[in-house]
Amino acid sequence: MIDVKQVGKRFGHFAAVQDLSFRVEAGEVYGLLGENGAGKTTTMRMMATILQPTEGDIEISGFSVRRDPVEVRRRIGILFGGDVGLYNRLTARENIAYFGSLYGLEPARLRERIDILSRMLDMEEFIDRRVGAFSRGMKQKVAIARTLVHDPDVILLDEPSTGLDVTAANIFRRMVSRMQDEGKTILFSSHNMGEINKLCKRVALIHKGRLRFAGTLECLREKFGIVDLDDIFMAVVEGSEN
Repeated sequence: MIDVKQVGKRFGHFAAVQDLSFRVEAGEVYGLLGENGAGKTTTMRMMATILQPTEGDIEISGFSVRRDPVEVRRRIGILFGGDVGLYNRLTARENIAYFGSLYGLEPARLRERIDILSRMLDMEEFIDRRVGAFSRGMKQKVAIARTLVHDPDVILLDEPSTGLDVTAANIFRRMVSRMQDEGKTILFSSHNMGEINKLCKRVALIHKGRLRFAGTLECLREKFGIVDLDDIFMAVVEGSEN
């Protein structure tokens, strides 16, 4: 469960996030929507305890990011967009194993998790190759596996399908559905409205750091009187919403 309670984040005089509140239930796949600069990544960095809120608080599985950051970090897996942050001289397996060891996984359990994720993400052909020569999509798969290696209860994914081809993106969506069936709580940001439509029943839409909507996709369409999610997104960005 993720509970965002009147959260704000300032950098000097600039308010990146203002009075943001929404709740993600346990076992839910929840979408965080907004254009670049809307405050999505800042919000997720606060959830991950990388940044501390200026105002308000966030609870992850009942633990406060302010008061219990270590407990929060134990329970989350986080993948940020942009640079995947892998070690090019290590193989995919070695990269995943390194991060798994940081979470204290025993060697046998770590091998088991890597084998499971390798199959789930269709990485078996390149799991023992060095990542330096990998394509962007291959590196993204390794980064996703690294995020999930310790089997976290809460998963934060910032543009997770970046660089994935159609086949790999479908594999990723099936994996998300499987994790939801296992009771995982998943928050992910995406510009891919088709992906949001397939995976999420509820979303939060933020614009310029403020919440514009939180609720079901059905209610979102009713609010704006628009069926197409891309058109709703543009209506908010262009300031033409009802």
